[in-house]
Amino acid sequence: MTSLNVMAQWGAIFSIIAALGGAVLLASVHKIDEGHTGVYYRGGALLTTTSGPGFHLMLPFITTYKSVQTTLQTDEVKNVPCGTSGGVMIYFDRIEVVNYLIPTAGTVNLPELNWPKTSVMPLRFCSYQIDENLKLTLQEDLTSMAPGLIIQAVRVTKPNIPESIRRNYELMESEKTKLLISQQTQKVVEKEAETERIKAVIEAEKVAQVAEIKFGQKVMEKETEKKISEIEDSAFLARQKAKADAEFYTSQRAAEANRLKLTPEYLQLMKYKAIAANSKIYFGNDIPQMFVDSGSAGSSLKASAAIDIVGEQIMDLD
Repeated sequence: MTSLNVMAQWGAIFSIIAALGGAVLLASVHKIDEGHTGVYYRGGALLTTTSGPGFHLMLPFITTYKSVQTTLQTDEVKNVPCGTSGGVMIYFDRIEVVNYLIPTAGTVNLPELNWPKTSVMPLRFCSYQIDENLKLTLQEDLTSMAPGLIIQAVRVTKPNIPESIRRNYELMESEKTKLLISQQTQKVVEKEAETERIKAVIEAEKVAQVAEIKFGQKVMEKETEKKISEIEDSAFLARQKAKADAEFYTSQRAAEANRLKLTPEYLQLMKYKAIAANSKIYFGNDIPQMFVDSGSAGSSLKASAAIDIVGEQIMDLD
């Protein structure tokens, strides 16, 4: 009986030890899924050791782990308050952040593993324009705070604006639109005036150029007329000179011909011809009175004297 009791006691001890060992083994073995990275805490302190997908061992009851997703995921924050520069509080129904973690970067020192689900980060960027700038600004901070965490995209829903602010905004936009319309109208009027001024300048320049061309044309016509007149005057002068030279030559030749022709004998002959042309012949008993009568004798003598005077003058001229 004593040996049976001892064996039973040892069997109970081995059972307890086996149960404790199984519990310890079960507590130390853990699994990391694909697309996740295991991070470890010991005594509340975050360790720098990480693990990839698969089964791993850790110190039971002392070390704990969390599985962090490293693939592309979308986290969202709902009902995010945002203050404007004017002190007005508006709310975004939802802000979605598409992100992924680079496993090899060793990024484990995050403020909280589910950081996108808190409102701390969205509130920090409410003062920025909600567009691509939010993604860029958020990525800049995460590069220094959590290297290896990449922001793929940020989607922000339309904010809920208070009714009074919305009405004021619509009124402001309406006034702004009116101002823009008036400015555009003013620009159009100024542009039209500028166009009219340019057209007037172009028209005036055209008229001035046409007038200058016509003036030059008239000057050229006058110069041409002047040259033609000078040519005609020169031609007329040449003709008159040639005519005068011809008349002079003719007169000179005539004078030379008369000088050679009007000899004393020729003049004596012409005198007798003139006497013969003016005489009267009578027939009768008195022979001296047969050729020239007493009445015509005086006139014949006067004609002979005149012919002599003309002949002397011509000789003097020669």
